[in-house]
Amino acid sequence: MKRFLLLALSAVLLSNVAFAQHYRTGNDRFSLKVQPFVGGYLSMNGNMEAIDPSAPAGLNIGFELPSSQQRPWQQYLNNSTLGVGLSYVDFGDKVMGKTVAVYPYVMLNCVRLKHFELAIKLASGLGYVTETYYTNTQGTNRGDVTAHYTFGSHLNAYLCGGVNLNFPLTRNLALNGELGFFHLSNGRTMEPNMGANILYGGVGFVATINPEEEEKEPIHFPDLPYRWSLNVTLAAGSQSADLTDGRNFFINTFHLGAIYNVCNWYGIGLGADVFYNDAIGAETNRGLFRTDVDYKQSDKVRAGVSINNELQFGRVTAMVDWGVYLYNPSRHYYNVNHPIYGYGKRPLFYKGNSAGSDEAWHYIRFGVKCRVWDNVYVQALAKTHLHIAELIEFGVGYNIPFVSKSKRRDSKDVVFHNREGWWNNY
Repeated sequence: MKRFLLLALSAVLLSNVAFAQHYRTGNDRFSLKVQPFVGGYLSMNGNMEAIDPSAPAGLNIGFELPSSQQRPWQQYLNNSTLGVGLSYVDFGDKVMGKTVAVYPYVMLNCVRLKHFELAIKLASGLGYVTETYYTNTQGTNRGDVTAHYTFGSHLNAYLCGGVNLNFPLTRNLALNGELGFFHLSNGRTMEPNMGANILYGGVGFVATINPEEEEKEPIHFPDLPYRWSLNVTLAAGSQSADLTDGRNFFINTFHLGAIYNVCNWYGIGLGADVFYNDAIGAETNRGLFRTDVDYKQSDKVRAGVSINNELQFGRVTAMVDWGVYLYNPSRHYYNVNHPIYGYGKRPLFYKGNSAGSDEAWHYIRFGVKCRVWDNVYVQALAKTHLHIAELIEFGVGYNIPFVSKSKRRDSKDVVFHNREGWWNNY
């Protein structure tokens, strides 16, 4: 770890000196970041308390593209920075192992002064964990409290958010600090799925490599020529039932969302969702649903309405939705003797019993989508009930933006397509 840290720091400093001599390459400038960090577990379940790991620690490395004011989405977002990160984390105990995560991220500028910069960092990617319940030798004894229940799979979703601070030392070098939070889990695609929630703080350096001595002339982009857009998405995934059951159950989602674009980078609207989850039933061995019920296919369907929020970064959009179920027959079949409802039917909006014994009457969906061709996009999304993950799904969709009459040209259809260079026509 010490050798790796020394080499990484040396690489940043050497690249700062070497590339500073080559301003006239014609390429956009970029930055290299190296940041050691140490953290603490935000919450520790009984299993982790038995293992008693030391403080998690590691190293963040980032490749960043500061705004050259040549991209519309960066200009709309106060010249935000796009990056790709690589993180190494030691969880503090050999039973829990280590992880390497790779993720894209964006830093939204909040304060930019001569000697101080503050930005909000948002990241989402994948992390590979070296030790799981199934690979660790202590995990073979399922009655052992010290068994490693934190991760059930090597591959996990990595979600991160925090505050990034820069203190410029020279034109090309800045002292960097970061305070944040990251989460690792597989979204119940494989049990167990307790996951890790870690608060961290780090200090490092950022070397910015400028290909040109003078700043490029900013391109002034027009506002988006539409206010309303319609999203149509079909997605699917799978859910693990229980440690004692190796089967995965099919899940499917249909989403229809009408988004009002408040500005060039943020949209809010209403959505309609239909979910099918084959894990709802008596045969899953999960213990969540009653085994004395003859489930029909209709019992495995949920439908709801949601408030949709979108943060738009060009081709990539981050989504956070909050919804409530209007059709939810499975709420009657939870395998818990509720103090108010017993084993009987529950109202549409009911009081939950305890985490893990039933699922909330509302849901949260968050994820990202990326436009791959014209208005066609692919997306990855997680659905939760409060803080309990239900599923991770992957889908494909189509975005239909409606151009206002004042922005429409004779050669344009009513449906506006987000092609490259669209701003040249307005």
